[in-house]
Amino acid sequence: MKLFESIKVGDTILKNRMVMAPMTRSRANLNGIVGDSTIKYYTQRASAGLIISEAINISEQALGSPLTPGIYTVEQITAWKKVTQAVHENGGVIYAQLWHTGRVGHSLVKNGAQPVAPSAIAIEGQQHFTMEGMKDYETPRVLSTEEVIKIVNEYKQAAINAMEAGFDGIELHAAFGYLPNQFLADSANQRTDQYGGSSENRNRFVVEIMQEIVNAIGNNKVAIRLSPTSTYNNIIHQNPIEQFTLLINELNKLPLAYIHIMNVPFPADKFPHYLANSIETFGKLTQHTVIANCGYTKETGEAELEKGIAKLISFGALFLANPDLPKRFELNAELNQPDRATMYGGQDKGYIDYPFLAKL
Repeated sequence: MKLFESIKVGDTILKNRMVMAPMTRSRANLNGIVGDSTIKYYTQRASAGLIISEAINISEQALGSPLTPGIYTVEQITAWKKVTQAVHENGGVIYAQLWHTGRVGHSLVKNGAQPVAPSAIAIEGQQHFTMEGMKDYETPRVLSTEEVIKIVNEYKQAAINAMEAGFDGIELHAAFGYLPNQFLADSANQRTDQYGGSSENRNRFVVEIMQEIVNAIGNNKVAIRLSPTSTYNNIIHQNPIEQFTLLINELNKLPLAYIHIMNVPFPADKFPHYLANSIETFGKLTQHTVIANCGYTKETGEAELEKGIAKLISFGALFLANPDLPKRFELNAELNQPDRATMYGGQDKGYIDYPFLAKL
């Protein structure tokens, strides 16, 4: 099966084409520092060809959800070093996913600071989890042009910090409605400066971040995650084909490791202008290795690889519940089912206690 074949991504040979997708688990402490359980969590899953870490906050301002990790203090970097070292000692490869939540946060999580965004447009119809329970979203504060440029540099510094922490590369989280995705989307970005208006201008924030990170940490170590059809967190694109075609053309100019495309389903009756399949539409346009994501099983993942556009498949909940997922796929073994109640936050239950297959 193609899932079990090795592949070169960037400058690294991966032992298989099964990627552990980035998944927020909310097990850091109040200072954004990961502990021994996180070391064990990632080490247990080192049989993945590639691990992409949970989203990691690039700054204090970037924080949106409680108990999520950061990589902007010495203590945070030191803690991640223990994770990457353990993964490497167990034969794994791990990238850091860099995160700024933008308007997807709440002042109760941010020490009273107001969430920020491209424009003062609040998320409606959803609530956000805080330590005081679910709360309606607040109207975010508009970032000045100077602040936008500062955040670009904060992404650059976070990438440098991630490499210092021993990660093999970084993935920019530009999907699922977080800050880079907010800049991409007409529904969240109504700016009139160089970061808003045309599709080219809405792409600028993401392109500048990617350029700066490549310049900072080198070729073939930088990647990006996109979700062209996700409507989560009130993200709507009026012309997604034009928007993301232009973006991928710009990304083609950079020496990236891969592009991670989420093929998110959407209500076609409400979004008839959305493309039916993001992998087939945009995967054909990129010159970079494609990782396909969103609800794949062993069978559908293999079928996707057989099409030849995607070269790797990322699995989320399946890796969460099955630390030895490649072995289970190989043996056609029964899969553990994820405990949804312990996905976000809590202790070790539902985190590092999912059983491995019995030793044969």
